[in-house]
Amino acid sequence: MEKVTIYGRMSCGFCAMARQLCDQKGFEHEFVDMPALGLTKEDVAGKIGHPVYTVPQILVGSEYVGGFDEFSRYVARQAS
Repeated sequence: MEKVTIYGRMSCGFCAMARQLCDQKGFEHEFVDMPALGLTKEDVAGKIGHPVYTVPQILVGSEYVGGFDEFSRYVARQAS
């Protein structure tokens, strides 16, 4: 799988679950801590090309996947 990029906040449970899923599956991933970097939802929307209402926002390579639920389904489809 291509590198996974997770935009989120350290205090977000779904962001933590996305990072844990990547760790469990051995996926190369980068966590982008939006508040620590001063990124707004609008900044991230500009980077991923989709409106951002919640976190995490997850990409695999340059492909936008969505939030944690979409990412977990994406990972399950890759395994089958």
